[in-house]
Amino acid sequence: MSEQEPVTGFGVTVVREDGKWRCDPMDASSLRELDAAITELRKARSTGAVFGLLAIDDEFFLLLRPSPGGVSLLLSDAAAALDYDIAADALDLLRIDPPEDEDEVWPEGSLDILADLGLPAAEMQVIIDEIDLYPDEQLQMIAQRLGFADEYAKHLDTILQ
Repeated sequence: MSEQEPVTGFGVTVVREDGKWRCDPMDASSLRELDAAITELRKARSTGAVFGLLAIDDEFFLLLRPSPGGVSLLLSDAAAALDYDIAADALDLLRIDPPEDEDEVWPEGSLDILADLGLPAAEMQVIIDEIDLYPDEQLQMIAQRLGFADEYAKHLDTILQ
């Protein structure tokens, strides 16, 4: 997908601080450029957890979690790298070659990216394996499991209006 083609979807910065969750919208450029998404997440300074949820073109999702040593990420569908620059950049950051066949769906990255917050890798795999769901629905399952579904839903209502 070229830089000029619009990418639909949304990005959400999720912050957990002092036991409370907060969701804020990410700039639309975050859906096209991995560096833009990472930079935006790094601006959300917090003493607690900060991560990003990106749902892209009803095709796949990307979880990003900056840390002092870099960034952890999870791409829900490695084959998305064949069509989307941001997914290709994610695989590049992980030093993984894109798949040959776009018909196979498998995740790449850290399935345990949110394990310390209460979502172990095995449960993340179950969510990703729900291929009949759209990415925003899979992200809703993650929000529900971690306890910020209400904040997430409020944010989506604002974006999707």
